[in-house]
Amino acid sequence: MKYISSLLMIIILAACGAETGSEQISEPNAKISRHSSPTENEAPELYVDNFQLLDHEGFAHELYYHDEAPAIVIMVQGNGCPIVRNAWSDFKTIRDEYESQGIPFYMLNANKQDTRDRITAEAAEFSYDLPILKDDTQLIAESLNITRTAEVLVISPSDWSIIYRGPVNDRLSYGQQRNEAKNHYLKNAIDAAMTGAAVDVPIRKTKGCIVNLPETKKRTEHTQISYSDTIAPMLVKNCAECHQEGGIGPWAMTGYDMIEGFAPMIREVVRTQRMPPWSADPHIGNFHNERRLTLDEQRTLVHWIEAGAPRGNGPDPLAGRKSNAAIWPLGEPDLIIEAPAFDVPASGIIDYQFPTALNPLGRDVWVKAVTVVPGDKTVVHHALVGSSETITPPGQGDGDDVFENYLIGFVPGAESYVYPENTGVLVKAGGEFRFQMHYTTSGKATTDKTKLGLYFHEKEPEHHLRQQVAINFQIDIPAHADNHQEQAYFEFDHAATLYMLFPHAHYRGKSSEFAVVYPDGREEMILSVPKYDFNWQHSYNLKRPLNVPAGSRLIHRTRYDNSGRNLANPDPNTNVRWGLQSAEEMLYGSFFFRWTDESKNNLLHDPLQFNLRQYYGFADRNMDGKLSRSEVGGNLAKSWDAGQLKQVDQDNDNALSFDEFYAMQKARRNQSR
Repeated sequence: MKYISSLLMIIILAACGAETGSEQISEPNAKISRHSSPTENEAPELYVDNFQLLDHEGFAHELYYHDEAPAIVIMVQGNGCPIVRNAWSDFKTIRDEYESQGIPFYMLNANKQDTRDRITAEAAEFSYDLPILKDDTQLIAESLNITRTAEVLVISPSDWSIIYRGPVNDRLSYGQQRNEAKNHYLKNAIDAAMTGAAVDVPIRKTKGCIVNLPETKKRTEHTQISYSDTIAPMLVKNCAECHQEGGIGPWAMTGYDMIEGFAPMIREVVRTQRMPPWSADPHIGNFHNERRLTLDEQRTLVHWIEAGAPRGNGPDPLAGRKSNAAIWPLGEPDLIIEAPAFDVPASGIIDYQFPTALNPLGRDVWVKAVTVVPGDKTVVHHALVGSSETITPPGQGDGDDVFENYLIGFVPGAESYVYPENTGVLVKAGGEFRFQMHYTTSGKATTDKTKLGLYFHEKEPEHHLRQQVAINFQIDIPAHADNHQEQAYFEFDHAATLYMLFPHAHYRGKSSEFAVVYPDGREEMILSVPKYDFNWQHSYNLKRPLNVPAGSRLIHRTRYDNSGRNLANPDPNTNVRWGLQSAEEMLYGSFFFRWTDESKNNLLHDPLQFNLRQYYGFADRNMDGKLSRSEVGGNLAKSWDAGQLKQVDQDNDNALSFDEFYAMQKARRNQSR
């Protein structure tokens, strides 16, 4: 009876955070539930499922990324809580001691009232210099049975168990505190984790501010969530387009039985933000084509699954749903071009392919929309398509010529692009269509025959839609670097209207962003992709086109994870440079725009300047608007060393402004004619 009473008290304290006269719960076998609060008849579990959250600065963090760490430490934070503020100095001291030994430290904020901006302000005021993970859905806090701020969790990645939860030490209480702690609970728990020893007291009562998690009181209501009226329609709207027969999803949502069977997996991919596959930070920018579950939808779906995925009454909106995976989504195209068939082996790495197809049209056309339909969606990783007035001799395509008159970049889930209103791309009569095909093997041999569908304007549009890339061929990612950044920019010589952004990297891509720096020096982030996913490369179509004045720079930055913790990394032991293959890397930020004041009667486009600005935007490594001798190589460096650039350097500052660089290149081109 004594054991049962003690265990019952442990469970009540762990689930509810109730206060007693004792500060410790010494039952070593007590565990914390990951799905629901423990009952009187069960000992709760102490294992933590994987999750991914953004921090207060917009960076993504996944728990299981740290699977080789000795421990992971998380403190529950809440704005305005005096105990958190006072405990920070002790927590920081421990962080500073152990972080160099491979232990990551975080804060976790699940308060509904605390927005990212407010958390950022609190962090600045109290010098919180570590990631504060924002649990907007409260799903993670619910699964961890969080009840109060200032509680610290120590997680062992060896089995993802919580080996300690409680206060940092015994220095703080409500309204009073000691000058120094007598017992250092967190430090002792970390030492135990480092040596593999058991923590003497794994659960201690924490004094802190109550975290309001209202859904924890609605477990019974969650069993009444309607599959027919709520869950299935949600899946139809957000998921079933890919998860259908012949779709790009690995399994088809054909009815309740399939959903119930995959329910635990659905819960996991929602918690880790892998699905729906939309990577943009929701706090930055608005996009036409975004595919995400709202916070309420995430909560409802996960709560339904955690309630046992009840079927309930009513029809099944997923049952009998017909596949439309093979249909042209924009209707029958005006012209269909078929790329040459390509045999894809069952396994291995395939070099990029550069097939071409003749343009059968004997007239010029203005394209208003494009669709790419792969012959086999399981092997087409991405496809870039452009056109040319000339025909490429056999074997001489280099992949870059696809950008001569760029039409579309296809990735799974983004098959079509409808150009902005009253814009178009001119395709001249004759010539050819050029493809850059990236195939990945799927485990079985197949043949792909990708099709391109073009839709035409009836008359010439007012604006010429243009495409450019902020690109850097000089990237150099050190071996084992887990957060290395590269960047480039494109400076607009005329006012421009931005429509679409497309960040691209390979297996080591970690995060990516676009920002505009205006002529007055103000920088505005317009897209942030905190968790770049090579398998889901999206174009981001701005809901409201962005007008930028002449002299503005579009900056593209990407961070790379070349460490062994990146499971997709082909080789963390090598320095990585630019290359087409996925084992190499790219900094490639494509964008569609138009010159704001350009029209068919007022052409502003200068092809030479257009291309030179692309080079200048990555050669100018320190982004000071000038090219110094240390920033150039090749023939330009030789000319510099020979003193041939003195006459070009009009302001005698021993550097080349863009105007000076452009004048030099223009003169050289004229001399060569």
